[in-house]
Amino acid sequence: MFQLTSLNLNGIRSATTKGLEAWLATMRPDCICVQELKAQPTDIAGRFETLAGLPGWFHCAEKKGYSGVGIYSRHAPSDVIVGFGNPEFDAEGRYIEARFDTPQRKRSIISSYFPSGSSGEERQAAKFRFLDAMHAHLMALKEERDFILCGDINIAHTQKDIKNWRSNQKNSGFTPEERAWMDQLLSDDPARGGLRDVYRQLEPEATDAGYTWWSNRGQAYANNVGWRIDYHLATPALAALARSSSIYKGEKFSDHAPLTVGYEWTF
Repeated sequence: MFQLTSLNLNGIRSATTKGLEAWLATMRPDCICVQELKAQPTDIAGRFETLAGLPGWFHCAEKKGYSGVGIYSRHAPSDVIVGFGNPEFDAEGRYIEARFDTPQRKRSIISSYFPSGSSGEERQAAKFRFLDAMHAHLMALKEERDFILCGDINIAHTQKDIKNWRSNQKNSGFTPEERAWMDQLLSDDPARGGLRDVYRQLEPEATDAGYTWWSNRGQAYANNVGWRIDYHLATPALAALARSSSIYKGEKFSDHAPLTVGYEWTF
């Protein structure tokens, strides 16, 4: 079974001081997609090129201490794509794609960190620009290859995915426009979307158990007042290979929990 993990680190230096590497050594995922590195290439060099024996590839933001994504993989990719061709958001370090191609098939694993619009109208507008650009990119990509996008999407899709849905309907991450974007992406109509929410496919009724992020305010974590904003989004052929899912809450490496899915994917 191919074990694929996604985790927003909220800083790779912070997460590793909280026991991430020891957990990875025990868990032994085949691949981990990480978001919010908050590190520059000089910070990664000599320290974070590998985690628990897994070599990594990275897309860092130009701004120090901001954003950044990476993929650590037990299997060497045939190619690595840094950025998705959008200058505004590629400067923010939000997309890296590892390709695992053979003569018979084309498959990718993507780590992506979607913007948060919670800081104000300007960043919410940027988030909508990102969503438009990312939708177009994913629609084009699925015409040429299968993929799994792992990431902090910063959107809770349905009422099942957020504890206090009534009071959050005007807040970034649960606005009608953002949820409609997810509706479109996950539509059965391939022309509009055609992707699959892998965790929801495996756990169609999960509510509180599915949360992956908790605010640092109050007692949100202790009371499990959470949001499900971390996803595996896959083309149907790869989503069909998903067999198991787990959200690890035994330790707290960041304000997000690791989401792991087991796939019947052979290399």
